[in-house]
Amino acid sequence: METPIHIALCMGSSCFARGNNRVLDVLERVIEENGWKHKVHLSGLRCQNHCADGPNLTIDGELYQGLDSGAILDLLSDKLGVDKGSATVSSVRRQDGGE
Repeated sequence: METPIHIALCMGSSCFARGNNRVLDVLERVIEENGWKHKVHLSGLRCQNHCADGPNLTIDGELYQGLDSGAILDLLSDKLGVDKGSATVSSVRRQDGGE
């Protein structure tokens, strides 16, 4: 069995208010809807002191900042090595106008 990727979201008040509340919702739906529970370990973090650039999350220790909920599907697809066209999530729209 392959080692799951580890996604840790900052749940500090600034990151949460800047969008990690929505990112958490999207991550949970993407993981569930695509059957990736065995491929992704999801956890929360206390403030990591990068508040001005949030919302923040790490994937396998690599910091990602300023993500909106629409970028999550692309990022997860890349990290998991799956075709972006085959991954889906219901009711997510990119803030930049893409799907």
